[in-house]
Amino acid sequence: MSYVPNTAAEQHEMLRAVGVDTIEQLLAPVPEPVRLRRPLDLPAALPEPDLKRLMLGLSEQNADLDHYVSFLGAGSYDHYIPSVVPHLVKRSEFYTSYTPYQPEISQGMLQAIYEFQTMACQLTGLDVTNASLYDGSTAVVEAALLAVGPAGTGDVLVSRALDPQYRATLRTYAWARGFTVRELDLEDGATSLAALEAALSSETRAVIIQHPNFFGTLEDVRAVERLVRRTNAVYVVAITEPASLGVLAPPGAYGADIVAAEGQSLGSPLGYGGPALGIFASRAAFMRRLPGRIAGKTVDERGQTGYVLTLQTREQHIRRERATSNICTNQALLALATTIYLAALGKQGFRELGEQCLLRAHYAQERIRAVDGFRPLFGRPFYDEFAVATPLPVAQLNAALRERGIIGGYDLSHDYPELGDAALFCVTETRTREDIDTLAAALEEIAGGIS
Repeated sequence: MSYVPNTAAEQHEMLRAVGVDTIEQLLAPVPEPVRLRRPLDLPAALPEPDLKRLMLGLSEQNADLDHYVSFLGAGSYDHYIPSVVPHLVKRSEFYTSYTPYQPEISQGMLQAIYEFQTMACQLTGLDVTNASLYDGSTAVVEAALLAVGPAGTGDVLVSRALDPQYRATLRTYAWARGFTVRELDLEDGATSLAALEAALSSETRAVIIQHPNFFGTLEDVRAVERLVRRTNAVYVVAITEPASLGVLAPPGAYGADIVAAEGQSLGSPLGYGGPALGIFASRAAFMRRLPGRIAGKTVDERGQTGYVLTLQTREQHIRRERATSNICTNQALLALATTIYLAALGKQGFRELGEQCLLRAHYAQERIRAVDGFRPLFGRPFYDEFAVATPLPVAQLNAALRERGIIGGYDLSHDYPELGDAALFCVTETRTREDIDTLAAALEEIAGGIS
């Protein structure tokens, strides 16, 4: 815990210790143009009841899903969270827990992490999972760093149907590390196999695709695997909507070496920018190169079950030059929420979740494509998201929808300008037939107003 000096004498003593007499001398290196030469623009202090009333009024200006019906996905998904999840996660023994630096007295949290890893392996069909990462984008980065190895060179081939934010994060790390990111063109909303085949070379260290991809369409994952196996590259599958694994084959079944996933939709609510949960699973061959740590199960000298930190490959635990990653924490609370969520749903419930998302999304696409001016962009199979060409700019369309209490689709024109006016709609099990029909009627009304 940081020490904060409370008295003027203590402050003066600390200033003298660093060789200055005043705060102004301490701040002298700060450039003048960025220094604030006026008081902060804050209102006068208020009595507590008045302050509470003011803050409640401000909070009511925030939009939330209690007031809107949302059809927005694009990496963060609105799923129903059973009440048991927040009730258990917010218990004090969990809510105040952090990374288990002292495993011998962190048995409960270590067991929770171990259960999370077990469930993540069952979902992905891979051999080993670490104790979570920051989010899906950094999980993709860690997969690329593992693939390029200590040398940090070579090519990483990335589908343009990978989440644009993930690609941006990957490019940032590639610039600093020294490897090259090469993006693969698309064909009918999925990775072009011809482009992949042409790009593969002896310099290829990893091939990264997303399945279902950013447009919600399904990739030909087995054909991609066959091409990747012509080289020594690592086959990485990114998943932003793990609910899809309720109906789709796990990546381990079609040859993926690594899965880098976003776990937000498994028990964590939507937030403005987070929090998120990175899931990283791999084949056993990569176990000692995984970022972060792995919790394991063992027995003590009395034969009692105990949980341990089996592997800790981060730089705080071993020499920096031997560390596989500089990841410094794990999202223990969100991983716990995922574990409770999956346990509450069970195998059958998780399958039904996947089926409900699939069926409702396809019903929504049928209703929307029946509206004049709207048409599906791609003909490939999709899961719970689909791209639609729109008769007017998506920003304008979404503004009109918000006036009707609806959050519309993601505007694809920013990241894929070649698609023109196009929106990415998402439908999960939380959207009813009435919600979908209301959206279709609103689109028809808005489109009719521009005819």
